[in-house]
Formats: sequence, C-alpha cells, structure tokens
Amino acid sequence: MTDSDNLKQLRADLDGIELSMEDRALQRYSKDFYWFSPVLVEQLRGKQAEMVVKPANEDEVKRVAAACSRHRIPLTLRGSGTGNYGQSTPLQGGVLMDMSGLNNILWIKDGVARVQAGARLVDIDKAAREQGWELRLMPSTYRLATAGGFYCGGFGGVGSITYGSIGDPGNVLGVRALSMADEPKAVELRSVEARDLYHAYGVNGLITELEFALAPALDWRENLLSFPDFMQAVKFCQALGSTCGTMKRLLTLLADPLPQMCGLENKIPAGHTAVVAIVNQPGMDALHELREKFGGEQVQEQSHAEVFGTTKSMIEHSWNHTTLHIFRKHKDITYLQSGFRPWENVEKVEQMHHHFGEEVMLHLEFLRADGAVTCSGLQVIRYSTEERLNEIIQFHRDKGVFVSNPHTYILEDGGKLTVDPGQLAMKRRLDPKGLLNPGKMRTWDEEAAA
Repeated sequence: MTDSDNLKQLRADLDGIELSMEDRALQRYSKDFYWFSPVLVEQLRGKQAEMVVKPANEDEVKRVAAACSRHRIPLTLRGSGTGNYGQSTPLQGGVLMDMSGLNNILWIKDGVARVQAGARLVDIDKAAREQGWELRLMPSTYRLATAGGFYCGGFGGVGSITYGSIGDPGNVLGVRALSMADEPKAVELRSVEARDLYHAYGVNGLITELEFALAPALDWRENLLSFPDFMQAVKFCQALGSTCGTMKRLLTLLADPLPQMCGLENKIPAGHTAVVAIVNQPGMDALHELREKFGGEQVQEQSHAEVFGTTKSMIEHSWNHTTLHIFRKHKDITYLQSGFRPWENVEKVEQMHHHFGEEVMLHLEFLRADGAVTCSGLQVIRYSTEERLNEIIQFHRDKGVFVSNPHTYILEDGGKLTVDPGQLAMKRRLDPKGLLNPGKMRTWDEEAAA
C-alpha cells in the first residue's frame, strides 16, 4: 500500500483533476465482472485502489502519469469495468484512473474512425452509421464498453463471424499511447506495434486514442432459430458461417438447457438448441435454405436497426451476455473460454458434448480465425470445486481444445501460457518502472526479481 504522505503529496499534485478517496468509490471502481469466476472472487477479495481519478483530457492523463511516476505509485486504468478477469482491479493499491472522460469521437472518414479511449462503442457505431459505416466488431457489452477497454481487455464479439478478433491485422490501425514517466511522452503506434498493446490489461502503455477500421453499414436481420437436434444445429452454423455470399454479423449457438436458463424459455422448447443468426437482408434466403436442410425452425425475426442499443436485441443472448443472464437465476455456475481448431471443430464439439453432458453446457460463438470458420466456446459449467474446474480445463487441453482460462488475472496464464515478446518489449519501452497495473504480467515480475 502507498505511504500516506505520498498520497497526500499526490493529491496536491493533482489539484484541479476530479478524484475521490471515498471508500464507496474505491470499492466500485476497483471491480469489474470478475465475479463470473468463484476462483477470482476469492483471489481478489479486498483488492482495491487508494484513489480514483477521472481525467477530462490527455493533458490531465499526463499529469496523473507524471505524478504517479515521480512518487512511484502504481497506476491502473479502467474503462467501463465490463471485463471478466480482474483486469481493472488494482493488486497493489495506488491510483485507479477512469478513462471514461476521454470520450470524443475525433473523426470518421473513408471507412476509418479515430476515437478517444473512453468513447463508448455504441456511440461510435451510431456516429459511423450516419456516414454509412459501422463498427466491424463489438462485445455484447457494447452499450457500456469503451474503445480502450475493448482493445486492452476484450477479444471479439458481434462481427467476429466475419472479421475475427479485434487484434487481427487490419481491424485496429493504430493507437496513441503515453509513456509512464516523470515527463510522459506520446507515441503513435501503427500496425504490429499497436497490437503489442492488444489484450494486455493496460500493463504496458496508457492508450488515449485508437483508430478503428470500419465496415459498410448493412440492413441486418436478427433471427432466432430452434433445432431439435444439437449436432444438426452445429452443422447449420458451420455451413452458414462458411457461405461466401451471405454477410453475417453474429452466429451464436446455445445447447439445451441453456435457452431455458437465459430467458428464452418462452421461445425455445425444452430439449431444443437455440441459434441466434444476424445476417444481411439479401442473405435471408440462404439462411432459410440451410435452416430447412438441417431441420431447424424460425422462431423470431426482427430488424437489427430497430432494436440496436436496447435489451430487445438478440445480441443480449450472445457472447458473455448469455452468461450474465444465467447468473441472475443460477448462482452455482461459472464458465470457460475455449477455442476449437477449424479443421476439427465440429468433431471436437460433439466429443465434448457427449463427454460432459450438462456439467459443461455448450455455448458456441462461430467466428473466423486465420481466415477459416470455426467456433469459440463460452461453456457454462455447473461449478463444484476449483479442483474439478481445473480437471475440466485440462481435459479440453488434452483433447486439443484451446482454453483461455478466465479464472486467473495473470496475463500469461489466461491465454498463451507464455509471455508475448512484443508486449514485454513494449512494457520495457513505455513503463520501465513497472508501475502500470502491477502484478498482472508474471514474466515482468520474474525478470525484475532476477
């Protein structure tokens, strides 16, 4: 924890910047959705900032960074707090910086949007649509999530069936970042250098602006489908996802009994698998052709534009919003995040479905990975013990199913199980004192100890 005299001096240095040291604010801003994980609930219990600051512009961000650097006080960044792994929970106290005040959409032109890090995705998308464009990608939390938070803590979401992840080349064209130093410097990072800040929890740079590639805005139709046979639903999604002539924005599969658990019980019969498909209007014929081929029934169709930004959109039943709805009714569950290799995803899905049954209920999001159509799992698990949870994770890995573990706040342990060399090099460059979100990058801590 920070020395009280240092905190007093820091507060004086930040005079004129909105801040709070009230316990209620510290508790609120130090939490994200890590309560999805019973493991993280225990590990992060009592972890919180000692001061919350809310800069209104980049100059104030520089002042905060400079003051924290001078006094050697940890600094953790936060967007809207919709992440799931404790990314914005300070492990070593210090200052938490709420970036939501930097929320300007700087410009939109020629299929590109330049925005500040605290701009909400729903506002960016609406502004882009006024010029005939739309965001390529957004999480199911798009109504709250910020641009910087999505890039530093997210993966993909709505749009991933066409554009993959937010970290894929060409989706984010560049970022503006500040160094953590007594005199912070701004750098413009493009292409591969910008991706060194992707999904790094804000441990290796202070992002203040991002440049997103956009997509042409289309007339989308939201569809809710019901399949009596689970594997036929899986094959339908794989087939629809692979059609080249049909534009798609979302392709979600919820195996029985998930539709009964997440608010679709009045629309999807018990025993059936639900599919949410958002396709462009000209693609509706192809959707129905494949739906009939694989034995599905259409339950509902609606205009995406009419419900976008509201709880009536079927996006509410996709990605981790599905998990959120289930949590509201069922407290004894948790979840996984997994990836299936494109050449065997249908086979492996069937294997996992038969092996685990209703202990691991399959929620699949179909997407593109390295150009190929596959699926990512957001499996809902009936939680018993941490030991059993680890057994489930290991079984998937032993069978060739990649698991991005959502039950750890350590950067390396959650994904590739090793540090990204570019991310580590960027931390050396922009945060040589190791003050940004300390404790989240194990390799940095081990290197510093050595």
